[in-house]
Amino acid sequence: MYTCANCSVLACASEDRTKMPANCPMRDQEVLVEILKAYQEPENHEFYVKCSALEAEGYCQWPRLKETVELCRRMGYHKIGLAFCKGLRKEARVVADLLRSRGFEVVSVICKTGGFPKEAAGIPKENKIHPDQFEPMCNPIAQARLLNAQKTEFNIALGLCVGHDSLFYKYSDALVTTLVAKDRVLAHNPCGAIYCAEGYFKNRI
Repeated sequence: MYTCANCSVLACASEDRTKMPANCPMRDQEVLVEILKAYQEPENHEFYVKCSALEAEGYCQWPRLKETVELCRRMGYHKIGLAFCKGLRKEARVVADLLRSRGFEVVSVICKTGGFPKEAAGIPKENKIHPDQFEPMCNPIAQARLLNAQKTEFNIALGLCVGHDSLFYKYSDALVTTLVAKDRVLAHNPCGAIYCAEGYFKNRI
């Protein structure tokens, strides 16, 4: 079992491989060398190289929004998909307008598309926020398939719910990047709970 999250050696970040933990993934060099070949495949190579170039050029200078726009530009994408949460529709408009101002065509689909009640997907009344009221279900599979039908070249996920984002990634034909990770309590900054996990948020996570 790999336990990289608890490693204090970080042999992967240096050329010294003499202190690798017994369960370090790098001990299986045959597998890793085989995986390395995947970066040379046409569908991956240009994308990966340009992502890495962005990391170097904008390191600690560019916000994620600029990195996303730059990646789309350098990859030569024209049609960008934007799958967003109803609760972040103002933010989605800002992002869509910015992308259009940079010359991109933007196809945006809100999470509530379809307008189906939660019950239509088998969500029981007791699992609704307001049990006795109409609540439209989030529809990430529809978001993905509608963007697929529009033949978007790259998709951006903006504030989709935990798990709903997973289904969007699963059904999206185009590669997806996450611009905003939803966290209703921490102004969409999930790291806040991590930083305070042993203090203020100890009893809330």
